[in-house]
Amino acid sequence: MLRELELLDGSPVVKSYEILDYKEGESFYFLKIKAVLVDGSVLHIREFVSEEEYNYSFQWQRNGNLIIRWDNASHHRGIETFPHHKHVGSKDNVQPSKEISLEDILGIIEEKIKPSSSASSHLC
Repeated sequence: MLRELELLDGSPVVKSYEILDYKEGESFYFLKIKAVLVDGSVLHIREFVSEEEYNYSFQWQRNGNLIIRWDNASHHRGIETFPHHKHVGSKDNVQPSKEISLEDILGIIEEKIKPSSSASSHLC
């Protein structure tokens, strides 16, 4: 089983998830998952992992509106952490970000949607 599925299964904020696409070869895999979170928000996960590269996009949204998307698409060359960046609140609000994994993302989301905390539009 992939590490990503173990992380989703073990996360207290993941209500359910669906594997939308999965491909693997001798030295790579591609994974696309839609995870529904306990607060009704959704996390779209896309990863391509090989020995040579790691391409990712983690898009967290609520009611179709972007909360935050972390990705390393090779645009936004002006960002000091290029190609790693995040879009906060809208695709036009691009901010620096470090290389990030699903484990990191789930940790951030778990902090933001703890039952004791209220939802905020100023996430991350």
